[in-house]
Amino acid sequence: MVRRQDFDTGLNQLRELLIKMGNRMDEALKEAIESLKASDLNKANEVIRKDAELNALEEEILELGSQLIITQQPVAKDLRRIIVAFKISSDLERMGDLARDIARVTVRLDGQAPVKPLIDIPHMAEIASTMIAESIRSYMDENTDLAYKMAKDDDEVDELYGAMLRELYAVLLEKPESAPQMMLLQMVGRYIERIADHATNIGENVVFLVTGRRPDLNS
Repeated sequence: MVRRQDFDTGLNQLRELLIKMGNRMDEALKEAIESLKASDLNKANEVIRKDAELNALEEEILELGSQLIITQQPVAKDLRRIIVAFKISSDLERMGDLARDIARVTVRLDGQAPVKPLIDIPHMAEIASTMIAESIRSYMDENTDLAYKMAKDDDEVDELYGAMLRELYAVLLEKPESAPQMMLLQMVGRYIERIADHATNIGENVVFLVTGRRPDLNS
């Protein structure tokens, strides 16, 4: 009985760390997009600096989960809960790298006026932000319906990314001199698209946790 209580306590701590990591990731994405929209180099550099916090949280989750496996020797679904927590923290860490890369684009643009209004990128980021929150909640609640919703949201981000690329190419034909900026904005779109993919990975892992089967939600 005591051993089970110890395991449940450790598992709750693991969940709390994942919530903290998810919130920090969502904050990083929003701040990176704000830095891009406002050409705010200070905010961009702050996003870059804070990326280390996500790395530290991932390490903390790995350490705690490993201790639970060693000391509690969980099996079946309890073990899957820890393994999935590892995978989620890895996806969140990679999302953090992508948010950092968006901030780096702001730095590279160095205050350049955008040659086209930033509409699709903030819209994509808003959907991705929702996906981050819902993917974490799907793990906490073991909610497969919410996990499967990731596939639909990911498709919407993909569609927006495709539309953004077509618009960038149209602008490029009219203003060939804008090629360097167009390339950087294309990269931002790609980074957000990849963040959505990682949120979808979390959805896949939640389904695996609940059912023991891993669907392909990124197809």
